[in-house]
Amino acid sequence: MSTNHRLFGKNNPPIRVHMEEESAIEQLSEQLLELTEAQVKRELVVVCIGTDRSTGDSLGPLVGTKLEKESLRRFHVYGTLENPVHAVNLEERIAAIYKNHHRPFILAIDACLGRMTSVGKISLADGPVQPGAAVQKNLPAIGDIHMTGIVNVGGMMEYFVLQNTRLHTVMQMADVIASSIRAADIRLPDLAPTASLLRSLRVKSPLQFQTKNKTSM
Repeated sequence: MSTNHRLFGKNNPPIRVHMEEESAIEQLSEQLLELTEAQVKRELVVVCIGTDRSTGDSLGPLVGTKLEKESLRRFHVYGTLENPVHAVNLEERIAAIYKNHHRPFILAIDACLGRMTSVGKISLADGPVQPGAAVQKNLPAIGDIHMTGIVNVGGMMEYFVLQNTRLHTVMQMADVIASSIRAADIRLPDLAPTASLLRSLRVKSPLQFQTKNKTSM
């Protein structure tokens, strides 16, 4: 789980929309298209960060699980309820993604804490997220762009707050995020193979990730 991010890019102003807004999916998918349109020759990767052992921090794995059931054309998805990307394995997963994907352009998905008036809002912007910062964990930043959902109020007792976050809020937010990514994926052009990409595809081997039964973020 990240803090309420401050790593907005300068070229593309961030968008923040409440999950209950009627046009939330449309706004997020349009912004995602704008952020990825210049990267269509790269492999697009969604890294959904979090753990199912904490209700508030399960946003990422829930999004990944929903996306895994879709037949996405362009986005490769990492981080599900079955195989989460969390504090214990984040560095390993990042290394594997860069090894197995040609010039990956990464969309990082994570939960965060914020002001009471901001709970339920979803942000999408340039730049990485800093997973675990809200709970004082020193983890590598990840993402060329990021999408974060404010699941609860931050400021104190973050572990307790995450454990007592309403699952309904997280589920609703995950539905909106997954639907927006799906909507953008439908509209993205097919990946045109390049010589360097074809070489990487010939040498890459399938990722074999094992679920780790360890306490995570």
